[in-house]
Amino acid sequence: MSIKEFIPHFAAMLEADPADIQPDTEYQELDEWSSVTAMTIIAFAKTQFGKTVTGQAIRHAKTVEDLFTLLTN
Repeated sequence: MSIKEFIPHFAAMLEADPADIQPDTEYQELDEWSSVTAMTIIAFAKTQFGKTVTGQAIRHAKTVEDLFTLLTN
């Protein structure tokens, strides 16, 4: 999965418009961001990538690209 493919999935988790999300978007600053979204990302990481991601790791990621890198590496 590329970052371009990831952004629509991420936007859906936020219930946001994908056009408003860019790789350099600081996602925790978005109005739609919440702890529920973080839990959704943890589940997404497990089902899509077979990877266990912690809430702490998500908090340390700043941009959508940082988050994508966390999930895919």
